[in-house]
Amino acid sequence: MINVTKTFLPPFEEYTAILKKAWDKAWITNNGELLLELEKKLKDYLSVDYLFYCNNGTLVLQMALKALGITKEVITTPFSYVATTNTILWEGCKPVFVDIDPHTFCIDAYKIEAAITENTQAILATHVYGIPCDVEKIQAIAEKHNLKVIYDGAHAFGSQYKGKSLLSFGDISTCSFHATKVFHTVEGGCLICHDAELAEKMYFYRSFGHIGDDYYSVGINAKNSEFHAAMGLANLQHFNKIVLQRKAIAEYYDECLKGFPVARPKVTEDVTINYSYYPIVFDTEEQLLKTTTILKNHSIFPRRYFYPSLNTLPFITSKYSTPNSESISRRVLCLPLYYDLAKSDVDLIVELLFKSFNK
Repeated sequence: MINVTKTFLPPFEEYTAILKKAWDKAWITNNGELLLELEKKLKDYLSVDYLFYCNNGTLVLQMALKALGITKEVITTPFSYVATTNTILWEGCKPVFVDIDPHTFCIDAYKIEAAITENTQAILATHVYGIPCDVEKIQAIAEKHNLKVIYDGAHAFGSQYKGKSLLSFGDISTCSFHATKVFHTVEGGCLICHDAELAEKMYFYRSFGHIGDDYYSVGINAKNSEFHAAMGLANLQHFNKIVLQRKAIAEYYDECLKGFPVARPKVTEDVTINYSYYPIVFDTEEQLLKTTTILKNHSIFPRRYFYPSLNTLPFITSKYSTPNSESISRRVLCLPLYYDLAKSDVDLIVELLFKSFNK
């Protein structure tokens, strides 16, 4: 069986050697030494000032909205995982969907201003597949209209724009460290900001708003464990090697699919991506479905990622015009891509893709 992704696991002895530090002290949660060590190493790796390692990539989005005082309208993308929209709704805000750029699949920054109203408070955009949003244009719009900017960087760990981590842009950036991600801690995520006052809020939000018997603010339980932090510390040592291997596999796909009638998202020269996914876009949904069936019949399981366009979810009551997102979401398919995917497996996948068209 070949799945769309496969979790990278470090050598078991490496993981347990790190975990033993916490095991010997019987300190396995509540911001232990391994968690603090991971936070420091992640800050150094990303060159950011404030980073909080938390228990998943959805809670950090909720914390971001709460910390920035967002209660009304949030301009967002319809082409993302459902957590992006659910977070806005969960926090009692209204998502306002703006269509995507048909080349990058990120929110179309040139369509944002037309969606701004007197109730707009923030822009929450996703760096899709680790490809950057137009961060400069979005920042200029935010400054002009006094809006906050949050980036859902669930796919963006290791991606850079003009030599800077994608997670260093916006008022707040978040990331997912779920087991399906290029860098993972089994379950986990982080929140990054650049302001000391905002960072203090996040510190308390993560731990019920108190230290010992002293209470400072409202808070939730977004802490992560030493077991998860140990996995992060072990995987971080392998991260550069993982990305290089995924790049080699993606480039092999590129070579094999030359002339194949599918489109790919555009990556400009000033961007370094992390090869988190390998999406292809068919001309029609019918062709996608036919190809997917053939692959599945050979125990190969790609993913329609992202599908459907989030503005079409049954619990979204307002209507939005997002023709690019709705069209691409029906036609996009992520092919298997992971660290130790064999060339022979890629050859089989490509062979079946060509067969699906010949039929």
